[in-house]
Amino acid sequence: MITAKGVAPIVDFKQEFKNTYLYGSYSPIDGDAIVCEIESVTAKSFEIYLNQLAMHRPNEYKIVVIDNARFHSTKNIKIPDNIHLLNIPPYTPELNPCEQIWKYIKDSYKNICFKDLEQIKEWLADFVNAMETETIKSIVSNHHYLNAFYAK
Repeated sequence: MITAKGVAPIVDFKQEFKNTYLYGSYSPIDGDAIVCEIESVTAKSFEIYLNQLAMHRPNEYKIVVIDNARFHSTKNIKIPDNIHLLNIPPYTPELNPCEQIWKYIKDSYKNICFKDLEQIKEWLADFVNAMETETIKSIVSNHHYLNAFYAK
């Protein structure tokens, strides 16, 4: 918020610590997306998400870029046959298409005061569902991935 020098801004403010999490996959090739809201970030939650992703366009083989987040651990989970997990090096969020989407989403709701977590969830669902494939492609298209799928 911008105000005149010496004038304190008056804004709605409500600080609470409640969480919800979005798990998502976005295609740099055709802009397709699947996003699920899951209440936790655990390996089991990740497995649930992978199973939902596997059922989305089930005849498609999916390469899912994952970082070193603790919940991405695959020690005790079953990875669906039509999914391959591609680990990226530590500290390279620019290689993770989802990180670019999450930044886009966060930039769109900063400075909005939500009444409660349910209002945030509604806003997120509306925002994510309204994202067009061309917007998704423009955000997640990374020459490293596109070059792997398209001949020069």
